[in-house]
Amino acid sequence: MTVTRAPENQTHRRGSKGFRRINLALFAAGLATFMVLYCVQPLLPEFAHDFRLTPAGASLAISVATGALALSIVPLSMLSERWGRMPLMRASLFATALLQIAVAVSPNFEVLLVFRALQGIAVAGLPAAAMAYLAEEVHRGSLGFAVGLYIGGNSIGGMAGRVITGLVTDLGGWRWAVGVIGAASLACALLFRAVMPASANFRPKPIRLGTLGACFRDSGLLRLYLIGMLLMGSFIVIYNYLGFRLMAAPFGLSQAIVGLISIAYLAGTVSSPVAGRLVDRYSRRQVLWGTALVSLAGLGLMLSDDLVLVVIGLLLVTAGFFAGHTVATGWVSARAAHPGQASATYQLCYYLASSVGGSVGGIVFADDGWVGVTVFTAALTLGMLALGLSLRKLAPAARRLTPVTT
Repeated sequence: MTVTRAPENQTHRRGSKGFRRINLALFAAGLATFMVLYCVQPLLPEFAHDFRLTPAGASLAISVATGALALSIVPLSMLSERWGRMPLMRASLFATALLQIAVAVSPNFEVLLVFRALQGIAVAGLPAAAMAYLAEEVHRGSLGFAVGLYIGGNSIGGMAGRVITGLVTDLGGWRWAVGVIGAASLACALLFRAVMPASANFRPKPIRLGTLGACFRDSGLLRLYLIGMLLMGSFIVIYNYLGFRLMAAPFGLSQAIVGLISIAYLAGTVSSPVAGRLVDRYSRRQVLWGTALVSLAGLGLMLSDDLVLVVIGLLLVTAGFFAGHTVATGWVSARAAHPGQASATYQLCYYLASSVGGSVGGIVFADDGWVGVTVFTAALTLGMLALGLSLRKLAPAARRLTPVTT
């Protein structure tokens, strides 16, 4: 996706009414889509019990959605070049909410998986168009703040979906929990439609496949895509199967308490901007190495049977993941000749890892328990660290006239 910026006098600046409406609308959009995408994560033990599934089988409720999202995001980013940013985002939000309600009334697990796969396609429409919309409609001096609020909506949505489902499930069962998330998502879609300013600077462009190939010819970008895959692969496994462990002996926690533990996501809300500031002070590769070490320390603490140490470990793992993801995504955009396409490709790899890694982690958990999960996720984290070390010798991208600070 190649984005052409509009003249600065035609864009929204921080403090203007239009800028506030954009931030409110995209915050609501990010909240809605990521609530839906990950709200079933604390429900995996419920699915396993109700539908008589293994942990790996139950994890398909997440894997099919993130897999469909991964496969859809690049085609939809191209479609937004022709169809427009606003129509795609509106369609994405309403389809996502209505499908969530359908998930709540699914008669069996197979139908539930079909609806979840369709949701993955629907969810992909928002990230496929949102960043391009911001680049076209927001003044460059205000863009960073707008992007930060959008990503904040994403992370808070991921947390809120888990917490709400955990609490409502204890009161009325998982179907009510999923339905409540659907109603909240629909409300966010209506808010988005009501307040989001129409595109003023979008110009339809032909769909070109050639720029996508360039995203795979740069060895530095390929390594960054792999880093994103390893990051997400390890993170999704921890959150998928921690609930099974905490609801069993010796912890014996309720579904509501397990959902509340997802408040650990706030560690990522804090670590992301911190990582950005550290990149400015030091370098991307140094910060990336540090995030891997923080995650490894957290994995070690989570082996304990002391709940306090498990929670501290989860906070470290979450902080390390979000900080590493922040560094990798920023590095992709800074390095790529076609940042839009490169970003979409990174997200493809990222969500594909969520789909595959989540299910593979279930097999590991069934065979070797939490120790197996720890070894598996530590191996992925060490692989990410090795790739980060290899970036020490990364040559500047050919398009640059001066070397990129890494």
